[in-house]
Amino acid sequence: MEFDPTRPKWQQIADVLRRRIMTGEYPPQHRISEVQLENDFGVARVTMRKATAALREEDLITTVTGMGSFVTAQSANDDQGDV
Repeated sequence: MEFDPTRPKWQQIADVLRRRIMTGEYPPQHRISEVQLENDFGVARVTMRKATAALREEDLITTVTGMGSFVTAQSANDDQGDV
């Protein structure tokens, strides 16, 4: 990924991850590995933690101590709206 120098890397990574969640590429309960994503994006751990913190604040992922971070179930339903 080529980063835009006018925006923080963590925001750009959060945008990519958000898009992957919303399109279903990362379905509910998919494990988000910060270590794997650090390698994929070529960034430091602190950068990846800022990106995942932003997604947690949006309730797109949840973190379980000792287990990791996972895509939340409601994130897949957000695009469907109320019926």
